[in-house]
Amino acid sequence: MTEKTKISRRDFGRKIGLTAAGVALLQPQALLAAGVTPEQVKGPFYPDSDVGDTDMDLTMIKGHAESAQGEQIFVHGQVRDIDGNPLSNATVDIWQANAAGRYRHRKDPNPAPVDLNFQGWGIIQTDAEGYYRFKTIKPGAYSLTFLGEEGWRAQHIHYMVSHDEHQPVTTQLYFPGDPLIEQDLEIVKAPEEDRWMLMSVLEEKHESGLDIYRFDVVLA
Repeated sequence: MTEKTKISRRDFGRKIGLTAAGVALLQPQALLAAGVTPEQVKGPFYPDSDVGDTDMDLTMIKGHAESAQGEQIFVHGQVRDIDGNPLSNATVDIWQANAAGRYRHRKDPNPAPVDLNFQGWGIIQTDAEGYYRFKTIKPGAYSLTFLGEEGWRAQHIHYMVSHDEHQPVTTQLYFPGDPLIEQDLEIVKAPEEDRWMLMSVLEEKHESGLDIYRFDVVLA
């Protein structure tokens, strides 16, 4: 089987049409007045092993012939300070469960299969206008019974965002329309009036047919 080529950050920006000016036009007006992004739990499954690849394309591990299972999506956004100024060279660190709801972590008790072709972890720097972008898959929801608790976790992506001149934030991205959000035990820990800042925004589909979700992060 021929090895597939990982999408580069430059090619991604070109193919998705995310120039700085273009993204600014997509920015929901409500987000321009947002406060600091609410903190969310880091969780027990921050990656504990290096898969040898933590770039912006989580769907394809360098050297692998097959891509990750599940619905491929794009997530992108802007990192800003509380005054709305874009933050260049901010570090955006994301990790998530695979399409079956399992993390690539040795201590995840979920019996769902590990996807050995899913990177599951990406770390990049924002560009000159504070923008970041990843290609990934939509994570699966999972039951908390494996962790000795009741209930389910809604689909989510973990974020740690930091910048040399601002306070870091650990948070989570959630997906619009997910029926599990109302019973998710973590999102309800955020102040009710701030929970909208944890929701991604579904934008127009990419020319490839993949969904595009926007998630901005504001640092204090």
